[in-house]
Amino acid sequence: MKILVLLKQTFDTEEQIELFDGEVNENGVKYIINPYDEYALEEAVAVKEKYGGEVTAVTVGPDRAESALRHALAVGVDRAIIVNDESLFGDEYTISKVLAAVAKQDSYDLIFCGHMAVDDGAAQVGPRLAEELGIPHITTITNFEIEDGKVKVEKDVEGDVEVIEADMPVLVTAQQGLNEPRYPSLPGIMKAKKKTIERLEAEDLDIDIEEIAPKTEIVGQYLPERKKAGKVLKGDIGEQVFELVELLRNEAKVII
Repeated sequence: MKILVLLKQTFDTEEQIELFDGEVNENGVKYIINPYDEYALEEAVAVKEKYGGEVTAVTVGPDRAESALRHALAVGVDRAIIVNDESLFGDEYTISKVLAAVAKQDSYDLIFCGHMAVDDGAAQVGPRLAEELGIPHITTITNFEIEDGKVKVEKDVEGDVEVIEADMPVLVTAQQGLNEPRYPSLPGIMKAKKKTIERLEAEDLDIDIEEIAPKTEIVGQYLPERKKAGKVLKGDIGEQVFELVELLRNEAKVII
């Protein structure tokens, strides 16, 4: 069984976001594996250990993203691929096209990825990739099993649990609660340092850059305005209502 797991590097969730000239300041910022992708990674390795197989981890990003792959190798991934061609970076549309080209170089029975990336919250790459590959996908799973050659998963829905079965190949996206990601062991870290990471560019994937150009564009980024101090209305209920209406009409200007 061949398993593919998608990884993305994001800002450490403890980092303070700073903007400079409308761009996110990345100087001195610590990057981590996207937390939801950590669940996907753990499940991919756990499935290999339980059912057998080979796990490949892939990321699309700059050279610094190699550290995410080293971590993946340290916890049990067998093969790692980085697409570090800047001409292939872009929005969810572009990234899904690139990942599809990578996936089509082999044949995978299972594809794991995080429910969403915490930096954009789009939750699009997994489903888009499944559509590109023409395979079913199940999102936000909280339990995963293989029974009689079929995938059986659970997901939270409206305060209850939904059980879904699907034939392989299939793509699933991981939600919090699926598992508890492991820490890499010291021997695993040392072995990971010696393993080769495969590097791919546009020509390796036979991709037409113009055809996969991003469909969206960031036109501006800004931090939310600081909330102003609230006002405490005094007096009896009638006086408070009168004052509230006056404030909404003359100060907030939300009523006429």
